[in-house]
Amino acid sequence: MVTLFHTSPLLLDCGRPLSDVRVAYHSYGEAREEATLVLHALTGDSAVHEWWPDFLGEGRPLDPTRDYIVCANVLGGCAGTDGPAALGDIPISLRDMARVGRALLEHLGVRRVQIIGASMGGLLAYAWLLECPDLVMRAAVIGAPVRHSPWAVGLNSAARAAIRAAPGGEGLKVARQIAMLSYRSPQSLAATQTVQRRPGVHAVTSYLEYQGEKLLARFCERSYVTLTGAMDGFQPNDAELASIRTPVLAIGISSDVLYPAAEVRAGAAALPNATYWELDSIHGHDAFLMDAGELPGRVGAFLRGAAAES
Repeated sequence: MVTLFHTSPLLLDCGRPLSDVRVAYHSYGEAREEATLVLHALTGDSAVHEWWPDFLGEGRPLDPTRDYIVCANVLGGCAGTDGPAALGDIPISLRDMARVGRALLEHLGVRRVQIIGASMGGLLAYAWLLECPDLVMRAAVIGAPVRHSPWAVGLNSAARAAIRAAPGGEGLKVARQIAMLSYRSPQSLAATQTVQRRPGVHAVTSYLEYQGEKLLARFCERSYVTLTGAMDGFQPNDAELASIRTPVLAIGISSDVLYPAAEVRAGAAALPNATYWELDSIHGHDAFLMDAGELPGRVGAFLRGAAAES
């Protein structure tokens, strides 16, 4: 945990200045001036060793014996970095999060980074590319578009409406159920939700209820509203995207219904220096966590500077 912006405040996109911002983070490997920055998903956190074992470890894309790896909890979340409990319910943007991340890297003595981000972390990677182009050497973006579509905004709007309709926890559970349906695919649910856990209750119903309870135990509904609002508000125009000269590996997932592969591919085509690759999996958006397949190898080769195959 560090406290940043002591002497000069952070000016948020909404116009509010913030001082003494607390930032929680994990680092792996020996500190150096070049680092690999991991950007976590919506309800994730900075403990990469807990949620991405396919990627972190010796011989993997995030190798602490070779690289200095940093992952910070995002501004507005509820995993240690200042969020609504400390800041109030003020709007936070993805660009605000990138500015906080840059200040953290400066504090750590990091001058250049390569980025890997998935889901919300992928959207945030694009914010980094726009906000800190001088800092980023390359970026691997997994399962994320260049901007939120009406479909993605609609799903988040429904989730926030559930929270407003039933504050105190019940709404957050429903919001998670809505999200989980977009994180998996019809094929994935058909393959995995076949055994009834309670008599007379569909397996998928029990699964969604369990996911809602699990999120309620570890997450904050105010952060959920703040972070989904930041994602929806990230709407770079085509001219901004065309200004991104940094090499990007954009990865779609064949069965992703939240961010369809065609949308990720089209976003990559709008970038001057992007390569697209597609992970083939039946498990939808969450395949980057549960069915990685060739993904670690592809990302590892890209981060090492090797030419990714199209």
